[in-house]
Amino acid sequence: MTAPARGSARRRGLVALLAGHEGADPGERADLAAMRRHAETLAEPFSPAQLPAHFTGSAVVVDPGGERVLLVRHLLAGRWLQPGGHAEPGDAGSIAATALREAQEETGCLLGLHPAAPRPLDVSVHRAPLRVTDPPHDHLDVRFLVVAEDPETVDHDPRESSAARWLPWEAAMALVDEPELHRLLAKARAALGATRHT
Repeated sequence: MTAPARGSARRRGLVALLAGHEGADPGERADLAAMRRHAETLAEPFSPAQLPAHFTGSAVVVDPGGERVLLVRHLLAGRWLQPGGHAEPGDAGSIAATALREAQEETGCLLGLHPAAPRPLDVSVHRAPLRVTDPPHDHLDVRFLVVAEDPETVDHDPRESSAARWLPWEAAMALVDEPELHRLLAKARAALGATRHT
């Protein structure tokens, strides 16, 4: 993809988005600091070809009542994760648009950003799942809370995952296997609880 020039509106939007976020723990704060540096210095921050790192977008997908969360079993990682992936030119430099598009493609659901949740909800720097054709690199993942308007239409993308499953929160928390994923789900659940009381 053709990346935005340094100092462009797209880059400024990404920088501003990250500037407004606060990490919840030392790990997220360290990742956020690294992502802020990358947002300023990567020549093509949204390009999947940009090494050693590029920005990705992902989504915690919940049903309209906030009672269940949708996870997908990622083909390459072999783990239950939130849906998400690489930016594309049509996203116009909006990592929230990336997260929505990727999650819709991977779940088959019609999705919208949660109207009251923090944006972003969470950030994480992690090593990309290895493909034979790709050199090792990092995904600078910006995460959002989104709501499925039609949760019963879920249909996973077999090119990306082997399954997609709606789960109650406790079951989802038991299924994910990394502390940063627990943090992400805990933030999503807390955000939903907070919005019910406002």
